Amino acid sequence: MTATLGTWSLLLALAFAVAGLVAPALRRRGDVTLPIRLGGIAIAGQFVLVTVAALLLVRALVTSDFSLHYVAQNSSLRTPFYFKITGLWAALEGSLLLWEWMVVLFAGLVLWLYRERHRALMPWVLAVFSGVSAFFLGVLAFASPPFARQFPVPLDGRGLNPLLEDADMLTHPPLLYAGFVGLTVPYAFAIAALVTARLDDGWISTIRRWTLAAWLFLTLGNLFGGWWSYHILGWGGYWAWDPVENASFLPWLPATALLHSIQIQERRGMLKVWNLSLIIVAFVLTLFGTFLTRSGVLSSVHAFSSGPVGTLFLAFLAIVLLGSFSLVALRADRLRSQPEIDSAVSRESTFVLANVVLAAATFTVFLGTIFPLVAEAVTGVKLSVGAPYFSRVTVPLFVALLLLMGVGPLIAWRKASLDNLRRNFLVPVALSAGVALALAVAGAREPWAIAALALSAFVVLTIAVDVARATRARRAIAGEGVVRAVATLFRRNPRRYGGFVVHLGVVLVVVGITGSMNWSEERSVTVSRGEQLKLGRYTVRFEGLDSTRQPTHERVEARFRIFNDRHDVGVLTPALKFFPTQQSPLGRAVLRMGWTEDLYVILSSFSDLQAAQATVKVMVRPLVSSIWLGGVVMVLGTALALWPRAPRPREA
Repeated sequence: MTATLGTWSLLLALAFAVAGLVAPALRRRGDVTLPIRLGGIAIAGQFVLVTVAALLLVRALVTSDFSLHYVAQNSSLRTPFYFKITGLWAALEGSLLLWEWMVVLFAGLVLWLYRERHRALMPWVLAVFSGVSAFFLGVLAFASPPFARQFPVPLDGRGLNPLLEDADMLTHPPLLYAGFVGLTVPYAFAIAALVTARLDDGWISTIRRWTLAAWLFLTLGNLFGGWWSYHILGWGGYWAWDPVENASFLPWLPATALLHSIQIQERRGMLKVWNLSLIIVAFVLTLFGTFLTRSGVLSSVHAFSSGPVGTLFLAFLAIVLLGSFSLVALRADRLRSQPEIDSAVSRESTFVLANVVLAAATFTVFLGTIFPLVAEAVTGVKLSVGAPYFSRVTVPLFVALLLLMGVGPLIAWRKASLDNLRRNFLVPVALSAGVALALAVAGAREPWAIAALALSAFVVLTIAVDVARATRARRAIAGEGVVRAVATLFRRNPRRYGGFVVHLGVVLVVVGITGSMNWSEERSVTVSRGEQLKLGRYTVRFEGLDSTRQPTHERVEARFRIFNDRHDVGVLTPALKFFPTQQSPLGRAVLRMGWTEDLYVILSSFSDLQAAQATVKVMVRPLVSSIWLGGVVMVLGTALALWPRAPRPREA
């Protein structure tokens, strides 16, 4: 019954999606009332039917209905309740169903919010959503059905991959999906504007907010993914430049560029073609990431499976690229910008340079991600591109971005005079140079690390100068105290000051990455009971092994007593978990987190429990906490930037 209802829900939703796709053809003499009404009905029908399908699959997971192949593969009688729910997005079919549900949810929100404000565009906006929805529903109905039956019906299911039984499974994948789907909104508006030739800036503020919201979800998703990798996967890092990690990072880069370049279009009417290109590329990269994850063409710990789904996504990606840029070419005459950049030394130039750097970063990450695929297709030899390549090519680009982040707040629009440059940048540059000198005196020898930290200080200083000047001016005008003046500035212009807060968060992330990449220490040794090892200011003493049997696995723990400068700070118990469904044990590292550094202990292997001998890796990771703190600050800044601007009080 569940399989039949679920399958028919998806098929009927597909019919609604096709109807929504052709709805704009029914307009009469420019009247869009009928297409909007039909498009709205189509979106509502899809939302109801896809919601029914998703609830049916969740119900099957929760009730252990192993007559469905998906449930038998991704749940078991021993799976905890909350992980039964996360099973919805634990594998290929369910993750596509969640993605499709978000597509129609966001389409409904767009219709509800903007059906009157963007009435002329709305038929085509809804048609784009229905087109994307039709593709996903077609895949779900015919290529990767979540309601396929299981014969014979097993008494128990296989259960989740043990790596997925973690609290981060509740947040990391849904947040990334929300970010990916969120980028469909600016894409739908861009295509609607191109089709209708309504290329004014009326829809720009709308897509800016949706891009910012999608950027927030992508930021959160990547941060949660990094945290998951750091504290669960047991290798001591938070970003491995894995192909699918890159796929979630790639849309974030053009979205970041768009959030900056769109300001020039709003202020000067420039960069229209560039901004449309960024919108298209960001959306296409979400499809590219889905292709990588679901095609099996690249090896990744995140990949779901191989099969026809990857080919379908690649074909859809090609259609979107060709169709979208054909529309841009068709409207090229209407997209020409009249104003030009007045000076190479201006805020406009800074934003353009930042866009160029972000575009270069996108290209280099994309190239490193697909190179193994291209090389295998050409030579037949499997190759891999590792973290050293990505670090070598991206670090200089991100250091350049730091410089531009510092210049942007203080440099003048249109043209900066020599006096403007001297007055605004003399003190920040001098103090940043002092930071670089202090780092060198303290023993730092890595040029890129020194540059990154000195420029981080430069960003903080230029923001401080800008806020201090604005606060001083506000106090002079309104006679307010410092705290109230700052609060008024943030309330009156949340977009600007929210951006500053985001930049401060980025600085914290950069500090954390720089510290952990350049000044980490580690040792890997085999120790017997009572032996100890020293690393930095820590002494780690091995006290033995313990074994416990859990309902789903056997757990072997190693006990290590930790001393910090001879002070006993407690016991850490890294473990290996042995699952009957896994050939290799699953490691569970432990860490002692601090503001300045983390102590990270990994149990690599052990002899028999009686001999109590273990091989352990101990690492000291400086400043990693700064990454998570920076992520929180970035989220707060984005929330502030999304906050509605407070109206100015009217004069009596």
